[in-house]
Amino acid sequence: MSRRLLTGWGRTAPTVADVWEAASTEDIRTATVTAGRRGVLARGLGRSYGDAAQNGGGVVLEVGERSVHLDRSTGIVAAGAGVSLDELIRVLLPQGFFVPVTPGTRQVTVGGAIAADIHGKNHHADGSWANHVVDLDLVLSNGDVVTVGPDSDAPLFWATVGGMGLTGVITSCRFRAILVQSGRMSVDTWRTANLDDTMALMVERDRDYRYTVAWIDATGSGSRLGRGVVTMANHAAVDAAGADKSLQFNDTPRVGVPPVVPGGVLNALTIRAFNELWFRKAPRQRSGELQGISEFFHPLDMVRDWNRLYGRGGMLQYQFVVPDGAEDTLRRATEQLVSGGASSFLTVLKRFGPGNAGYLSFPFAGWTLTLDVPTGVDGLSTLLDDLDDRLVEVGGRVYLAKDSRLAATHLSRMYPRLDDWRAVCDRVDPAGVFQSDLSRRLGLRSFTHHSTPLEAR
Repeated sequence: MSRRLLTGWGRTAPTVADVWEAASTEDIRTATVTAGRRGVLARGLGRSYGDAAQNGGGVVLEVGERSVHLDRSTGIVAAGAGVSLDELIRVLLPQGFFVPVTPGTRQVTVGGAIAADIHGKNHHADGSWANHVVDLDLVLSNGDVVTVGPDSDAPLFWATVGGMGLTGVITSCRFRAILVQSGRMSVDTWRTANLDDTMALMVERDRDYRYTVAWIDATGSGSRLGRGVVTMANHAAVDAAGADKSLQFNDTPRVGVPPVVPGGVLNALTIRAFNELWFRKAPRQRSGELQGISEFFHPLDMVRDWNRLYGRGGMLQYQFVVPDGAEDTLRRATEQLVSGGASSFLTVLKRFGPGNAGYLSFPFAGWTLTLDVPTGVDGLSTLLDDLDDRLVEVGGRVYLAKDSRLAATHLSRMYPRLDDWRAVCDRVDPAGVFQSDLSRRLGLRSFTHHSTPLEAR
């Protein structure tokens, strides 16, 4: 065990915890049943942007379960919770399979993928990670190890996926991989003039593609508001891949950012210049371009420690979803962000398909916008608070895996099944063993009707 200062990927709000490297399920059981009053929490690779993977004053577990087994006849993968998507892809792709869902980074563990119910560019077609899970193993607060799935203790399963690690410690998972013929993507690209054009194109064409995403110029205004670059892709067939039929995957980061970066490297001026360059370099329209896995899915993984570019103050990632029919709210939010000076280095728009039964799962049918903003922007807190107020009016929500500043008063309106989730937690963790900085900040657990939580002892 070592005492360490931990932050999320945004590098804000650091707290100190006792970090255990749990090499086995027995280690996890021991740490759980001996937890002190600040409780215990599992942590993957620390890619939650805010405080979801921190437990200040308590215990944080780094789960060492990293086995991977693929049943080629069924496509079902059994993987330890500590396995990263990077490791999964390196194992699966040479055998003609791919992970069912990947976000914008491969540096996410299986445990983290479940806890945040991660989504990717294919949500409109395939849903989020939980949609592909057969079952998972979970260490409960009393040390018991249970196997749960959509057909086995379904309430606990749906409370765990998207539950931010607060129902127990995930040790392993079985999920369905997808078949692919090559390690290449066939990508079509369009450059759009404004937000209406961007959304219209996505509505019209995304049914033809497994993966769709739009990069949005977060500095454009007026007639250029929401101009962007839309990319849509499918896994390339062997014949389309031509001479490059390899299923091998060997990408590694090409450059790194030094530990100390001068403040202000990413400011309104440099972000505006980057946005203009990125828009101009994109083709007006291009079809059938072959791209590698990293190039299409994980371009920022090619820059090691890119979050350091925001300097000591760190960054805030704000991701929200609004339902279909609330497109005007998305437009007004984009206008407000631009006029408020919330310049974003990377702003991404995606369409979600139907959500799943997860009580705290983030996606539902509609539009999701994600932006990275330096924490030093004047008036940022007030701006985002106003946006939160607007979101709850139309039934929108923010993503807890990205959040670092949401007001607790908005939580139940953004996540209307919160009380159902709490009821499951009351059953499996009545004393509040599983805690995090996020759970305390937002008051995720409610202890009104049961025994006093560890925090209050």
